This record gives sequence, C-alpha cells and structure tokens, in this order.
Amino acid sequence: MTSLSQDIKDKLSRLNVLEKIIIINVAVYVLGLLFKSNIDWLELPSDFSDFIVQPWTIITYAFLHYDFWHLFFNMLWLYFIGRMFLNLFSPKMALNIYFLGAMAGGLLYMLCYTMLPNVFQVNSRLLGASAAVRALLIFLCAYMPNQELRFFTFNLKLWYVGVAIVVIDVIGVFSGINNPLGNSGGNLAHLGGVLLGYFYAKQLLKGQDIGRGFESIMDAVFNMFKSTKKGPLKTVYKKKSKVGGYTKADFKEFNNQKQIDIILDKISKSGYDSLTAEEKEFLFKAGK
Repeated sequence: MTSLSQDIKDKLSRLNVLEKIIIINVAVYVLGLLFKSNIDWLELPSDFSDFIVQPWTIITYAFLHYDFWHLFFNMLWLYFIGRMFLNLFSPKMALNIYFLGAMAGGLLYMLCYTMLPNVFQVNSRLLGASAAVRALLIFLCAYMPNQELRFFTFNLKLWYVGVAIVVIDVIGVFSGINNPLGNSGGNLAHLGGVLLGYFYAKQLLKGQDIGRGFESIMDAVFNMFKSTKKGPLKTVYKKKSKVGGYTKADFKEFNNQKQIDIILDKISKSGYDSLTAEEKEFLFKAGK
C-alpha cells in the first residue's frame, strides 16, 4: 500500500499545473455523482444578494460539473491548450489566467442576470470550467494570432479559432433567451472569460502583466498554510556583488526574460515554425 501511495504521489508531482487542475475537476465530478445534493453550495448563484453570503462560489463553480460530456470536452480543451501554453509561459501565469477567467465569467453572468431580470431566467446557477478554459484559449489567440494549428489535413491560424469560438458563444446567448433548453448563462460566462483572456494578452504585449496583483494575493493565501516551524536562529552572511543595486542573478533574469519576449514576438508575427533550432531549445528550457 505504501508503495502504491508513493507511486501516485510521484506521478502527481510530475503533472503540470493545468493537468493538476484537470485531476481536481475529475475528483469533484466523482464527488458530485456521490453527493450531488451536498455540494450545490459550490454553484455560483445568479443573484448578487445570494452571492454575498457565498463569495467562494466565484471560484468553486469553475471546478464543478454534473454532466460527463461537459467535463470531458472542457478538460480535453484544457489539456491541449495547457501543452501549448506552458511551452511559452510560466505556470503561475497559467493559473492567473485560469482563475481570473473564471471570475470574469462569473461576474459577467451575475451582472447580466441581475440587471436584466426580464431577459434572463431568474434563480439560475452557474457551474463548469468553460469560462476559465476560454480565457486561456483566447489569450493564446490574441497573443500570437498568426500561429497555426494543424486541423486534419489543413492549417488554421489561431485567430480564426478565436473568432469562431466568440461567434458561437454570442449566438448561444441570444438563442438561449426564453428557451428552457438554452444555456444563455453559460455562454455569458464564456464571453466573460473571452474578454479577460483578450485583455490580458493585449496588456502583456504592451509589457504589463495584469495578473501580478492576483498572483501576489494567491501567494499570500498559500503562505498562510505553509509550515511556520522555525529552527535554531542562525546568522548567515552572504557577499553579493551588486551593480547599481542589482546582482548578477538579477541581470541574468532580466536578459532571459528579454530574450523570451523577443522570441514570443517573433512567434506572434511569423509563427512558431519561423524559430531557429536554438530559439526553440531556449524557449523549451525556459518553459520548464
């Protein structure tokens, strides 16, 4: 048993952050099958007054699925998007976009249902990772629109995929109004994720990472749960050579980031295949 549990831990430790999110989604789905009536407190309500007493649902709804195919396609998208995303960007940025996309989708959903009660069905509830997955996908489409994807026997540029996704979601919003079988709320949330992913990419191209603030908050939250045990106090003196207040490590990190930015700019203009073998190898190592 010990060997089995250790094998499971080893395999989990080798997963990337988005694959771990897939595992969490699957685990919550199984719990939903077993205790559906007991986990509805994870769903996001459409009314702000209900949300105020359930603030955690702005995040938890994005890990909740009751329908197998809903889960399957969301996780399939997330897996393939994750492989592309994490070859180019950091795991922390992936988490920033995922969670901010979920939050943006949830906020747009509640805003529309609260301000337009005569248009959208009241007492609705939202669940599913689609908004978060949309945010990651549209981020890639906006950041490097000319990057090509192989689709059966022909290539598609990412911006084609992005436009198609947005059109489908817009149609879904209007076709679901006053339709008991429609999913206007879900499509509204999708568009919230779309807006977040697009805005994030455009700001990053200007050199501004809008997820830094959220990342700091998340780091602070995780640090609260880390072990606070302290060993014997030791005084350690380290000599660091600095130039203008910066160490050699600072300059190395800056130069590496600058080179990554140059390569990503090249990808956005000419596609991944335009990179040299050295550039591809550098990007692969940086992605790790």
